[in-house]
Amino acid sequence: MQLVNLHTHKFSNNNVVLEIVNQYPWEFNVVIPNYSIGIHPWHIDENRIELDLKIIAEKLLLNECLALGECGLDKRIDLPIDLQIEVFKKQLVLVQKTSKPVILHCVAAYQEVIAIKKEMNIKNPMIIHGFSKNELVAKSLLDNGFYLSFGKYLLRNPELESVFKSTPNDLFFLETDTIDESLEEVYQKAAEIKKIEIEELKNIVWTNFNRIF
Repeated sequence: MQLVNLHTHKFSNNNVVLEIVNQYPWEFNVVIPNYSIGIHPWHIDENRIELDLKIIAEKLLLNECLALGECGLDKRIDLPIDLQIEVFKKQLVLVQKTSKPVILHCVAAYQEVIAIKKEMNIKNPMIIHGFSKNELVAKSLLDNGFYLSFGKYLLRNPELESVFKSTPNDLFFLETDTIDESLEEVYQKAAEIKKIEIEELKNIVWTNFNRIF
């Protein structure tokens, strides 16, 4: 049984890990076997939005494209939130033509993302990657049908341990994103917090992956 890396920007080609490698439409790498593709709010370029969306639409039809993303909203950047929402919604329209999940970048915009999910009646699984907030935010997201993916902050923020511990086993994933630490280190920390063996943890994440991907 493979480890699952829900979100990474580094293709390691490690055969013991199923990696969902983040790809951008404007710098697509054909050698990556499993990936997500989307327009990150940091990288919205009004001059190429339509071209980017066209590429995303094409890739979402392919088996090796496992998810839309990362995409989402970030209220701590200078780009107007209205433009971010417009681009986010256009991507969600594309993924709604499939059953594929959405890997979300969300900073200080959780209520907006929840509202958009309801407004657009999104049935695709939606996963908040790199979750780092408190139990109140986690509960709000979980109650609204989101999944949570943990990685960097699980290793670096002891306060997140209680949040992860209370997250139901069928609603979480693990990831490395851009950190130097290995996925194995993330799994080890997660197993310690949940007080379970690594093999049981691997089975939980693998089951979650197979259920929604």
